[in-house]
Amino acid sequence: MKTLGMLGGMSWESTQTYYQLINRGVNRELGGLHSAKIILNSVDFEVIEKLQHRGDWERMGILLSDAAYSVEKAGAEGLVICTNTMHRLVPEISQNITIPILHIADATAQRLVADGMERVGLLGTAFTMEQEFYKGRLTDKFGLEVLIPNEVQCQKIHSVIYDELCLGITKETSRDYYSEVIRRFAEQGAQAVILGCTEIGLLISQAESVLPVYDTTRIHTEAAVDWMLKDDSNNMI
Repeated sequence: MKTLGMLGGMSWESTQTYYQLINRGVNRELGGLHSAKIILNSVDFEVIEKLQHRGDWERMGILLSDAAYSVEKAGAEGLVICTNTMHRLVPEISQNITIPILHIADATAQRLVADGMERVGLLGTAFTMEQEFYKGRLTDKFGLEVLIPNEVQCQKIHSVIYDELCLGITKETSRDYYSEVIRRFAEQGAQAVILGCTEIGLLISQAESVLPVYDTTRIHTEAAVDWMLKDDSNNMI
């Protein structure tokens, strides 16, 4: 088993899901009392959130590169960043470490393509939905057509993530709102919806969606377990 490095805390609500799912995956494969070999650096999300909304991606790149370097020095052989949004900084982080990064968008896109999906809806933070680092990668590298909500919907989806889900709060009204946005994706011809924020799975399951749900947290953790146990490096960069 290889040792996995994790950059977490963004938010810790989803990081604990990462830790749980990866350990469960390893135990499912190996049995007995086996658990995952993990080195976790969990950052203070208050600092990151303020920098995000200030637009100071350069400072965030320095902070996360330092955090990634720390898990490499501690013995990690590969890295997962336990958040979709902060994959915007993969180029900066990868320049400061020598271990590979398991990219969440690549793992998700490969699953979609394997399932024959071509036109998909994307939910996430405003950064993930509106900027090109994520949806552009899905299109340019994997040929997927990506739909995003309108501007008003994007802001509402974003606020639910930061004001509720990152604090462990789930509201039925927010669940209904997300479900309605997914329904509109279906009306626009989407074949599936990507839960492109690692907290959205706390709110939306397949039961609340008229479209097939691709939960990036679960897909990312499954890919991590495969890499740890099976030398699967297809998603590593």
